[in-house]
Amino acid sequence: MSYSVSAIRPERKYAPVRSFEDSADLGPGELIGSSASFQAVLKRVTIVAPTDSVALIQGETGTGKELIARAIHNQSSRRNAPFIKMNCAAIPADLLESELFGHEKGAFTGAVAQTMGRFQLAHKGTLFLDEIGDLPLQLQPKLLRVLQEQEFERLGSGRPIKVDVRVVAATNQELLTMVQDRQFRADLYYRLNVFPICLPPLRDRACDIPSLVRHFVRKYSQRLQRNIEYIPDEVLGVLERYDWPGNIRELQNVVECAAILCEGDTLWIDETLLKREILHRTGPAVPLVMTIADREREIIEAALAECGGQVAGPKGAAAKLGIPRQTLDSKIESLNIEKWRFRSLARHSRLLEASRSVPTITDDGATAST
Repeated sequence: MSYSVSAIRPERKYAPVRSFEDSADLGPGELIGSSASFQAVLKRVTIVAPTDSVALIQGETGTGKELIARAIHNQSSRRNAPFIKMNCAAIPADLLESELFGHEKGAFTGAVAQTMGRFQLAHKGTLFLDEIGDLPLQLQPKLLRVLQEQEFERLGSGRPIKVDVRVVAATNQELLTMVQDRQFRADLYYRLNVFPICLPPLRDRACDIPSLVRHFVRKYSQRLQRNIEYIPDEVLGVLERYDWPGNIRELQNVVECAAILCEGDTLWIDETLLKREILHRTGPAVPLVMTIADREREIIEAALAECGGQVAGPKGAAAKLGIPRQTLDSKIESLNIEKWRFRSLARHSRLLEASRSVPTITDDGATAST
């Protein structure tokens, strides 16, 4: 069978050039998508960005919530100040308060120095709280106070600290349902939901898929040193018919896999990765490419956990996995793994171990280790 091909540089102009996983600063013209639903999102970003109002970004996993948060920051008067992000689901609950608000020296066993939290680091800038639905109930009143009063207290201190921070929150959960189930405070929900922005899933903006694919092909052609010049129309048609349960992140994984396998100047997609999803489904099948990505994530996160978040060096995760550091760094970036949290977990484990060895006084006056 013969296919017609469309060059990577299409006949009509596609202005965006960066991906939803790019961590660099992004301007409003660099967000990928010309569909009506996505343009409506960009319009809301343009409206809310110049204000200091709290924005709540909602959408499925992989739709690009962090990129929208960055766009809000970059179009605001705070653009030259810090953009600080924190994933509320990636940090153990007993470390979250310290991560958000900092702690004083001696606040707990192992707190050997005063530490600034994310709110203080984001002073005059923007704090992006991802996965806000995973914030523990006991911390929600303290977050509410910061939003209302723009002040907080470090862990172990009674002295209020004033800050000037714009908060942007994001979630893939139904917060209103969580409020009804008493899993999320109603007052915090209404304080966060000042200006909601709902990101459409990729299946609802299929006309944006060709421009996204072209961008990812450019990205991985350069990174993998491939000379991919053409994308068959048939390939684009297959990708447009797929419903993308993993959204843009899944599309990126599929294109990366295809680029790795590409031996010539034309991109081909192995339809066996998608066929069960494109055809009539009898159950919620999981695409193979997502299974591969999930397995890669498990292996990398296990190595990072064992090495305390260290990537390079003879005791780092790259050496443990037997791959070059640059390759591991690339995978960590593409899988959106936050390697710093494994350093926090390692530090927390050491603190717990130290606290268990603190001597205690028994009833007869002798000392014993706990």
